[in-house]
Amino acid sequence: MKIILLSGGSGKRLWPLSNETRSKQFLPLLPSPDGGMESMVQRVLRQINESPLAGTSITIATNVSQKDIIINQLGEGVKVVTEPCRRDTFPAIALSCSNLYLEQKCGRNETVIVMPCDPYTEAGYFNTISKMAGAIEDDAASLVLMGITPSYPSEKFGYVVPAASGTIAVEKEIIKVGRFTEKPSVEVAVKLLAEKALWNGGVFAFKLGYMLDIIEKFIHLDGMDFNFVHSHYTSFPKISFDYQVAEKESNVAMVPFTGFWKDLGTWNTLTEEIPSHAIGNSHLGESNDNTHVINELSIPVFVDGMKDTIVAASPNGILVCSKEKSEGIKSKVENLSDRPMYEERRWGTYKVIDSVQYPDGFKALTKTITLTAGKNISYQIHHHRSEVWTFINGEGLLVLDGNVTKVTRGDVINIRKEQYHSVKAVTDLTFIEVQTGDQLIEEDIERFPYDWDSVSVK
Repeated sequence: MKIILLSGGSGKRLWPLSNETRSKQFLPLLPSPDGGMESMVQRVLRQINESPLAGTSITIATNVSQKDIIINQLGEGVKVVTEPCRRDTFPAIALSCSNLYLEQKCGRNETVIVMPCDPYTEAGYFNTISKMAGAIEDDAASLVLMGITPSYPSEKFGYVVPAASGTIAVEKEIIKVGRFTEKPSVEVAVKLLAEKALWNGGVFAFKLGYMLDIIEKFIHLDGMDFNFVHSHYTSFPKISFDYQVAEKESNVAMVPFTGFWKDLGTWNTLTEEIPSHAIGNSHLGESNDNTHVINELSIPVFVDGMKDTIVAASPNGILVCSKEKSEGIKSKVENLSDRPMYEERRWGTYKVIDSVQYPDGFKALTKTITLTAGKNISYQIHHHRSEVWTFINGEGLLVLDGNVTKVTRGDVINIRKEQYHSVKAVTDLTFIEVQTGDQLIEEDIERFPYDWDSVSVK
């Protein structure tokens, strides 16, 4: 069995903490068993490894901008398949299945589970996934999905209605699907609940060969490698898996999950699961009621006299909003930030602390960068900017035009445009980077190979 975790999202519903590269599933706001904090994706990986699914090979399907943060949070060993561009869940699943077949060499009879990377749920959810896998292995249906028992008639979720013929296998809780209804009105949802409809949980099980046959309608796989599929990604239609596959399949079944499940997609729902009302440099007065303050800035935030309010501060902005109205912030903040101001990368993190443009068009941007011990940034040049690095903590090795030197607290390095450079952290290494030039964008990087294993400094 193989698991595909879908990781996407535009990062706007939990603004300003989330952004294009740091979607909700990567925010470390949930309590972990060790007393610390973990993100949604870290929680799901931990739950999988504590369930009957432990040891199952996992592939994460994501966009290129999220690859670094996935590696940073889950480790170098995780398998990641990146989309060349965002095209919805069907092409993402098709690309991942192509990878399983062409690169990971899985057979057509392999059972595949596709699930979101961010459900907030309990152990029984993963037991239900095991039942779904069993249903596929028993050939109960071509496609098996998870039906979640609704807690109320919601407009936010799709519904799966059982077929009139009912249960396929009572003892294994496998129910034949009659039809789908996408995000109905509350009035229609009430009627669906009377028909014993369940929420579509976005979890699917099938044989790899089933999906390969669908892929063949768009890209022929015989004699091809994964790079070919990747380069022809736009041949797949930009459509959801539900519309392209599930709703067209006649031989489809579901396994119900009756336990706790919650979508933490808004500040309103997320704060219900955050144990602390003040995170970061945050201070609450005595007259607050159901108010949460989350501060990722170094400056303090004080809040008092607020009720049912979320206050969130990050380098990308500051949000002060009633929890009720927070569900609609995505459309309101769409154009507030022109770039991520905080990112997790495979080598560590960076935070933008200042950005300015002068009347003559000259620009300056200041970052604080922290490299994890043993990690390095790529050997690179910039075509539009120069940089000054001021090292403020830790020790590292600097490469400048092929010459290697040690750097530590107090060292200042000037890097000109077109100058080759890299740095590797010996211990956790923090430095301030000041960029100056006419274009200060993350894309102004040309990378080159560099063999750090051969570096020796006396």
